[in-house]
Amino acid sequence: MLASVGSLFAELARRASANARREVEAYTREIPEIGLLDRSPRARAATLEHSLWLRRRTVELSPDNQALTDDDLDHIASMGELRAGAGMSLDARQRVLWLHTALMLREINEATEAQRGGGVEEIMRMMTWFAPQGERGIGAYCQGFVRVLRRRTQYVEQVALLTRSLLNGDPISVELASAVDMELPDHWAVTVFRMPDRPGDDRFLEYEIETLVKSHRVPVMWGAETGDGSGELIALIPLGSGATKAETVAPHAVLDLLPDLAPDHFSELVRDFARALGQPCAVGTATAPLPELADALDRARRISRAAPLRRASARLRPHTLADVFVELAVVDVPFVDAWLRDVARRLDSGPDLLVTLDAYYRHDMHRGATATALNVHIRTLDYRLRRVRELTGIDPGSARGVRTLSAVVTRRLSGAWR
Repeated sequence: MLASVGSLFAELARRASANARREVEAYTREIPEIGLLDRSPRARAATLEHSLWLRRRTVELSPDNQALTDDDLDHIASMGELRAGAGMSLDARQRVLWLHTALMLREINEATEAQRGGGVEEIMRMMTWFAPQGERGIGAYCQGFVRVLRRRTQYVEQVALLTRSLLNGDPISVELASAVDMELPDHWAVTVFRMPDRPGDDRFLEYEIETLVKSHRVPVMWGAETGDGSGELIALIPLGSGATKAETVAPHAVLDLLPDLAPDHFSELVRDFARALGQPCAVGTATAPLPELADALDRARRISRAAPLRRASARLRPHTLADVFVELAVVDVPFVDAWLRDVARRLDSGPDLLVTLDAYYRHDMHRGATATALNVHIRTLDYRLRRVRELTGIDPGSARGVRTLSAVVTRRLSGAWR
């Protein structure tokens, strides 16, 4: 058969065994989790056999642009099952797929150079086959991998893996979403719940949050450990279809401009999760299309660190960039932050002055609504506002007061000044 195909394909067939061995060696050298292949001759032999088989099938099918058969895809899926069954992580699996693709492209280039360039037609035939069939092969591998995860991991663990895969741009997210019966829209609101103390046992998510995950149909996971003992819960909340058009006008600010794109139950969802966490939370959210969720997570995390800590109630809501852009800027200017902190200290001598200012600005400086929220007489509110002016020299109702004192309140309530 090889005599009937071009020189590029014949050269790839001749090098198949050597290339398969090189791939296994690259796995064991560059991916620590596959180091076990060096200790298990059987596992190493299975990996080598699969690598060789895949290269031979490539040479057999690509000259005539024949698709991988169902049996081929089942064989690839079985390798995914084998790797998942051995305990391979999603990160290692993604690294394997990346390395395999890179090596295959390198082998095509080396075979072309060995034939002194080869024919352009042969290279185009190979690449025409490689891209779509490679995608189908990766899909089959992911299906096999997820089949094992569904059998071996609990629902909330699968949801956490889905969340992580979406944030990492891992294509296995498609299979994981299907496994937990969730849809993958084009746009999301990445929402971070920051809390002063991370729960000591992450199984808390399993017992307290699982019902909410199933009810609201949102991917959720715990954030990374922090050095200060605080914790965070990350939720990916799907947005409405109008987000696509809005992103072209105002990237990363969909919720600020078009709040109707958020699901109707967004605020309810935030309060439900905060109640389950059982402690004050600062909630930050940032929107992004699916490929940019990692950047959105960084923004949402920064926003949550600047937002005030509040207990679950009607007052708790997700903060966006528009809510805390001043405080985000202040964090990077230490002498400004120190000045605001000094203003906050002057207010400590008054009766509930920070609490009063917080309510005052949350109610858009409406004195009647503020007094009602504080459950005090309006004359008491006026006295407190005068006391703020006496202690700081700043009128809370002035433009300067709004800019300065609202930042003081938010910085204090965020827990930044411990």
